[in-house]
Amino acid sequence: MAHDHDDRLPATHRGRLAVAFGITTAVLLAQAAGALITGSLALLVDTAHLLTDSAGLALALFAAHLSMRPASPGRTWGYRRGEVLAALLQAAVLLAVGVYILVEAVQRLVDPPEVPSTELLVFGAIGLAGNIAALLVLASKRSASFNLRAAFLEVLNDTLGSLGVIIAAVVIATTGWQRADAIAALLIGALIVPRAAKLLRETSSVLLEFAPPGLDLEDVRAHLLEVEHVREVHDVHASLVATGLPVLSAHVVVDEECFTDGHAARILDQLQKCVASHFDVAVEHSTFQIEPETHADHEHPTHA
Repeated sequence: MAHDHDDRLPATHRGRLAVAFGITTAVLLAQAAGALITGSLALLVDTAHLLTDSAGLALALFAAHLSMRPASPGRTWGYRRGEVLAALLQAAVLLAVGVYILVEAVQRLVDPPEVPSTELLVFGAIGLAGNIAALLVLASKRSASFNLRAAFLEVLNDTLGSLGVIIAAVVIATTGWQRADAIAALLIGALIVPRAAKLLRETSSVLLEFAPPGLDLEDVRAHLLEVEHVREVHDVHASLVATGLPVLSAHVVVDEECFTDGHAARILDQLQKCVASHFDVAVEHSTFQIEPETHADHEHPTHA
């Protein structure tokens, strides 16, 4: 038994993503030129990171467009999970870039090349200014979806990377210590890898249909058992379709007389109200199979 809901399409904040994409792409072109001129690993790394960010923001825009397409009989959730796939791809690319940075930086610590500090400082400043502008665009809505969160994290990493480039340029200019460039690259890599791994883990858990974070199914089961006439709750499943869209289903055993005295319909309303309002994660899309105790003989043996 299920309750019908109005499947409202999510706010995708495409305008913010588009502005951030434009700023990031402009900074990418400037820093690519700077990396060629200076030969700096830190600047090259930041440019590679910007390249993945630009591609990631393009993916985020595409996913945001897809998520606005309505559901159909063949695609019952529409393309809502597109934003999860885009964030997963961004995280995987970021992780690969981060690992490459760490390996290359270690090699350059052993044999550091000459890097012109003045040019490095100029292009680092350009990158920092552009990244701060993109951060300001995304900051207020960064928790609205996986897409925006991934985009914000990438631009934040770029901002810290540009700051590292500037510090390296100042150190080289004042001390002549060329290994500062490789140290800055190492720090950028150290910032990228854990954040990318965390986002990769979270998006993977959505695709693997783990229970939504913050929703303890044992607590759900215990609370549903408190509803009058409920005798047993089993086969409880919950997952996250996309940002802000948790779903839950369960089999609920009730007293036999509930099917003749009209209680079954009221119990269904109570169950759905419970999961929609009692827990920190509000589950508005819930499906409950209301059944008598004798139905257990007809259950599939894998149900639990």
